[in-house]
Amino acid sequence: MRKSSKLVVLAGAVLALSLLGGCSSNEPSPETRAVNAANQADQAAARADAAAQKSAASAAQAQAAASRVEQAASDAKAAADRAEAIASKTMSEHHEVHHHVHHHHAAAADTGAAPADAGAAPAAAPDSGAAPAPATP
Repeated sequence: MRKSSKLVVLAGAVLALSLLGGCSSNEPSPETRAVNAANQADQAAARADAAAQKSAASAAQAQAAASRVEQAASDAKAAADRAEAIASKTMSEHHEVHHHVHHHHAAAADTGAAPADAGAAPAAAPDSGAAPAPATP
């Protein structure tokens, strides 16, 4: 921008000299055209600088948004991993409970005892010394 400002000053000096020389043509002199061109170049440089600043600000905002999206994705993955672990543990516990209940029914059937009423406690099986089979997830 300093170069274009110096050019404007130089063109202004040339214009002043041409006015003192008494140019009376209706068409702009080369000096006037040079000054106009320098002014336009200066304005274009200012617009380009403003556009560059806006572009840099937009890039910074986009980078911040990308960081927020990346953090949200990371948080969502961690939450999904926790939910999967809880579901796996719950399913494992459910399987153990289901297997255990099934074992009691099988033990009651082995003793020849009739199934108990829905509200009554299940009949106790004699202790055979065998441990129940471990549950698999």
